[in-house]
Amino acid sequence: MDDVLVERVLRAVEQVPRGRVVSYGDVAALVGIGPRQVGSIMKAYGGNVTWWRVTNASGDLPAPLRERARRAWAEEGILMKPNGLGCRIAEYRADLAGMAVAYERAVADLP
Repeated sequence: MDDVLVERVLRAVEQVPRGRVVSYGDVAALVGIGPRQVGSIMKAYGGNVTWWRVTNASGDLPAPLRERARRAWAEEGILMKPNGLGCRIAEYRADLAGMAVAYERAVADLP
């Protein structure tokens, strides 16, 4: 895996504000890669960033992460959907335009 690409994804995730979420596709659009690549990078390297703020397009998280995410979301004011699979992404999605500006600043030092 390309170290710069990994760093770009992790820095994009760090731009998601507290109490907000984005999809793998949202991060992928910022970085210029596919959503599955974002998922792979997050699985391998995302443990030290706010991983609970990145969901699938439906606002859901993989089963092994839900309980830990539930606690983090509760602290940030993000409510779980009644089915317990994730959150209502439309309600909690970050401002993507604002995030794009923050992301460009965050990666300005990368090649």
